Amino acid sequence: MVRDVKFSRQDVEVVKEEPIYSGFFRLVNVRLRHRLFRGGWSREFSRELFAKAEAASAVVYDPVLDLIGLVDQFRVGTLDSPYGPWTLESVAGMVEEGESPANMMLRELQEEAGLQAKDLLPITGFYPTPGSCNEYTHLFCAICDLSGAGGLFGVDGENEDILFTAYPADDVFNAMLQSRMNNAATLIGLQWLQLNRPRLRAQWQSWS
Repeated sequence: MVRDVKFSRQDVEVVKEEPIYSGFFRLVNVRLRHRLFRGGWSREFSRELFAKAEAASAVVYDPVLDLIGLVDQFRVGTLDSPYGPWTLESVAGMVEEGESPANMMLRELQEEAGLQAKDLLPITGFYPTPGSCNEYTHLFCAICDLSGAGGLFGVDGENEDILFTAYPADDVFNAMLQSRMNNAATLIGLQWLQLNRPRLRAQWQSWS
């Protein structure tokens, strides 16, 4: 049995927050202390925190044709990846102020893939890098008709250069753990899809 939660936000004392940088991301120095498992409190210490907006990501699936749609784009964070700095990903983006994660996901499906979802299924939410960043990612499965899907997409003003391609599901599952699909949201979404693929295919036998 998973251990019940022992501590909460009330068991952390934030002593001071100082802004370090503000641009596409915000970098903040947080000085804090927290309760210890052995009892008592930790010493005061500092952590640098990347402060970001919420994000959302959707694994794109056509259960009728059994196809998975993936975005191919340059990512500066993978410059030193053995697979190179172009990654294969689920459709994703940042949630804008006043926008729900689901509505943001519908917008990004249009911007990055030219698609309109027939259904948007919530999967889970998670923190990709909780040791240094407060970004929270909402994860979905977007049920889409991928017949004839694919092409070049992206918002030019955001320097997006995106190639969207639909692949046979088996090809994606066979390659995903040792490939350019080396990012958390994509892998978590694909693993969920592996488990739920039979149910989705049975539910969506046709688009009629």
